[in-house]
Amino acid sequence: MKLATFSIGGERRIGRVDLNEMCVYPFDTTSLDAERGVTTLIGMAKLPREMQAVPLARVTLEAPIPRPARNIFCVGKNYHAHAMEFARSGFDSSAASGDVPAHPIIFSKVPECVGGPDAPVVIDKAVSEAIDYEAELAVIIGTGGRGITKANAMKHVWGYTIVNDVTARDLQGRHNQWLIGKSQDTFCPMGPWVVTADDVDLSTMSVRCRVNGELRQDAPVTDLIFDIPTLISTLSAGLTLNPGDIIATGTPVGVGIGFNPPKYLVPGDVVRVEIDQIGYLENPVVAR
Repeated sequence: MKLATFSIGGERRIGRVDLNEMCVYPFDTTSLDAERGVTTLIGMAKLPREMQAVPLARVTLEAPIPRPARNIFCVGKNYHAHAMEFARSGFDSSAASGDVPAHPIIFSKVPECVGGPDAPVVIDKAVSEAIDYEAELAVIIGTGGRGITKANAMKHVWGYTIVNDVTARDLQGRHNQWLIGKSQDTFCPMGPWVVTADDVDLSTMSVRCRVNGELRQDAPVTDLIFDIPTLISTLSAGLTLNPGDIIATGTPVGVGIGFNPPKYLVPGDVVRVEIDQIGYLENPVVAR
């Protein structure tokens, strides 16, 4: 099932997307519930009543979780080839541990950097011009917990969406940590909707990124160094995961910093992230 947050007539709504009919069925919810995005649906024994269908062409899709309750958990260097390209880049504060990490590298992005489909990624040249893209599958937690085992981890997954972990590489290198370079305004496009876990087969899913139509990244999710159960188990060991938490699972080889010279984003570019069984997330790049 595809669940979306969208606006129509200046009002935020949530609903079920039907791509066969190219429409969305709004749920009969309060405006307060809709403000929280699709996470208001987590834990419901039964989804709210569906109202009359609205053509997708008439709505503006937003990030399915417009304002996460807390920072987005992100995983660095989680595809083998990307771990090696990033270790060679000179921007890797964890390079001393080797090209491929022995344990998941976790960092975060602040909630305020989230944006939706078609929302611009803004480059502020006074801050950074080394702006990179990172196509990623994101996991949304449905059932919280602490000390979750790998064997039980997938029972805690509610759904999946797409994120672009946009990064200011020079800030990442300058500060020897990743939060500032990852959390600039507009640096986390998300969407176009959430696909519930029961509708996803990770074994046949691939992640791709195109910049102005040029294929830059393309890898199956099965290439993850640390799979989703491992990530959930690692994070929840002493840290309680909450319903609605988001885990961005890492990006494949082919980011801009991996080219010689680097292929950083510039105003006028269009970045399209595609993930099988979910859809695509497309965002223009503009100058402030």
